[in-house]
Amino acid sequence: MTIPEEEAQRRILNRLKRARGQLNAVIDAVESGGDCRTVVTQLSAVSSALDKAGFAIISSAMRDCIADERPGAASAARPDDVGRERLTVDELEKLFLTLS
Repeated sequence: MTIPEEEAQRRILNRLKRARGQLNAVIDAVESGGDCRTVVTQLSAVSSALDKAGFAIISSAMRDCIADERPGAASAARPDDVGRERLTVDELEKLFLTLS
């Protein structure tokens, strides 16, 4: 089952907003002299949330590229592609590897 692009976008934004909230908690903990264990645990949660958002973004881009590269697939740009730079498979691979 493929997730519609709008739903994927909403999920990515939710992950990023959650990460922003977690990062704010880390900053607050450091500013208030929070204990090291709490700060590191919260920082780990931020890192994980950002990684998951990054993987979701790349996954979404990969689905678009794979759909465009299938034999017989329409090569014309879709209306929702306006203003977006298309990525090659090599570029997607490099982006993916930067997250690992």
